[in-house]
Amino acid sequence: MSDNAFAPVQRRHTPQDAYVSQSSARTSSHDAAQGARPRASPLDEHLAAMGALHMKPFFPRQPKSLSGVATRAFCLGSAFAASLNVLVFLVVYTSSPAWRLPFFVAALSAYHFLEFWTTAERNTLIASNDSYLLTANWPSYAIAHTCAFMECLFTSLVFPHSSWAPFHAGPFLVALGLVLVLVGQFVRSRAMLEAGASFNHHVQTRKAASHQLVTSGIYGYFRHPSYFGFFYWGLGTQLVMGNVVCFVGYAVVLWQFFRDRIAHEEAKLVDFFQDEYVEYRKRVSTWLPFIR
Repeated sequence: MSDNAFAPVQRRHTPQDAYVSQSSARTSSHDAAQGARPRASPLDEHLAAMGALHMKPFFPRQPKSLSGVATRAFCLGSAFAASLNVLVFLVVYTSSPAWRLPFFVAALSAYHFLEFWTTAERNTLIASNDSYLLTANWPSYAIAHTCAFMECLFTSLVFPHSSWAPFHAGPFLVALGLVLVLVGQFVRSRAMLEAGASFNHHVQTRKAASHQLVTSGIYGYFRHPSYFGFFYWGLGTQLVMGNVVCFVGYAVVLWQFFRDRIAHEEAKLVDFFQDEYVEYRKRVSTWLPFIR
């Protein structure tokens, strides 16, 4: 059953229908040859009749679909709640290190929900289903997290009692990872809230009237706080999960990604804000390793 209330109803075809269809096809071809405008969809016609064509983006299967927003929020919330329940059960009733798997799911669910919420809260006009970033950098993003999940699952099942950290530093590294996840998430979400309409998930090539150079608040300590936040959030998740291979992989890939992105973005920011940004760049660090 379609979720589009204006989908056409199917009916049984007859020989007369075939004749009419052929005639209609010839008429349509003639109209196209004469430069006729394509017929509006039933949804467009319905909204136009109500004078509400500007509301189309909020209908099903549209970029700002309210049903799409609700579905994604429900799925992320359910995943977050279920993973927390499993995590608590494994920690309280077992000695298995598999609690790290639901931890990762909970961290991912919270991250993606907050990406949308912060955008909707302070940059409402551009908020859409894509603001959840569920398919961002697809498929590389999904492959990276799948590899992390599988590495943790493998070590939890095959080497459940092995000590993966040198000098028995496992508990310390897990605690450090938790701190990095929490701090990284806070810094990124705070940065998006403070930047407001000046924040965008995509590097902008043209300066909009709403763009302002934000240098106060958290931007007074981090030049790219959202990048700082995700970089250390990603590394923190791998420390908690005890992933040796994926920790190295995340560090290398994320560092290269943000190095290139910052270089590209700052070239545009210098064009937008000129000397004001040059002075800001001299004064405030990224706090990402080897990226000044």
